[in-house]
Amino acid sequence: MHLELRHLRTIRAIHQAGGLARAADVLHMTQSALSHQVKGLEDQAGIELFVRRSKPLKLSAAGIRLLRLAERILPEIDALEDEFRALRSGRTGRLHIAIECHACFEWLFPVLELFRHAWPEIDVDIRAGLAFEALPALMREEVDLVISSDPVTVEGMVFNPLFDYHPTFVAAASNPLAAREFISAEDFRDQMLITYPVSRDRLDVFTEVLTPAKVEPRGTRQVELTAVILMLVASNRGVSVLPDWVLRDVRSHADYVTRPLGPKTVTKRLYAATRTEDATKPFMAHFLRLGRSEPVKLQRA
Repeated sequence: MHLELRHLRTIRAIHQAGGLARAADVLHMTQSALSHQVKGLEDQAGIELFVRRSKPLKLSAAGIRLLRLAERILPEIDALEDEFRALRSGRTGRLHIAIECHACFEWLFPVLELFRHAWPEIDVDIRAGLAFEALPALMREEVDLVISSDPVTVEGMVFNPLFDYHPTFVAAASNPLAAREFISAEDFRDQMLITYPVSRDRLDVFTEVLTPAKVEPRGTRQVELTAVILMLVASNRGVSVLPDWVLRDVRSHADYVTRPLGPKTVTKRLYAATRTEDATKPFMAHFLRLGRSEPVKLQRA
């Protein structure tokens, strides 16, 4: 027996309409064509599917079995068609994010909070465990967006600029460097430098200041959480360099001093890497717009 979706829709429509004429209208076909389809289906089954002497038209026992199948399968097909239409229109999809920047959580969560209200059907997730292999994961479609400050040229990938930021020195108010107008590489020689637990080539203080000057700090200490870094800095157990948006709450705090890395202030740019074909999807474009505007508000706060 060769069943098609149109056969299941026919059985359901006739049962719901109670007759061939009304069912033909629902299915947008002639009554003659509908009768022919039912006859062909009964010939395949080798059994009558309707009790034709009843009014309204009723299903036979075999027809009821087929109706149960239709009621089980057709809602799933209809839901799948709705999902595909939503995908084509950009209303639904997936936004799994990998982060190459520990401090990005400070601005990313406010952005995602705005995003979820605008796109409730988008599946959002943050894949922190992929942080160090984020770009290969993007090309394997394991994630859909990578937050990074280190753009590279990869075919099929585009680095969408988000916003500029300033890596900023922070120390305890009692630290001797508090008297400086700006901080240079040499100032780190006798300091314990507190950083996130990532390689040096992903830390602005090394890539922009220390490595070019061939300067090593007195020591380094890796700490996972921003709040703990700031706590250790306030206790004068070391100094750190963090993005300016992270330091918005400590600029006026008596326990801290913040200074630019100078004499010319260091400026970096943050990017959202996506697969080229995904960058113009409506929900992705909206996320990128939020990612360009909302973090700037934190910098100015």
